[in-house]
Amino acid sequence: MPIFKILRRRDAFVDYAAEVEADSPEAAAQLARANADALPWKSAGQHEQDAESFIALDAAGREVPRSECGDF
Repeated sequence: MPIFKILRRRDAFVDYAAEVEADSPEAAAQLARANADALPWKSAGQHEQDAESFIALDAAGREVPRSECGDF
């Protein structure tokens, strides 16, 4: 029976924070988006979710199309 290498991918976010001066939270978020590359972002933690997927890899380490399954 063949053996396959399987990649387990968990849904996770890496959070970053920066201070933005604005008139409202909505305006601050929009300014941050528009100026994302210019802001001094600092790591603010990591957040993992329950969603995960499993996908087979070929001999070169590439994902095999249509082999992905899991809870998205």
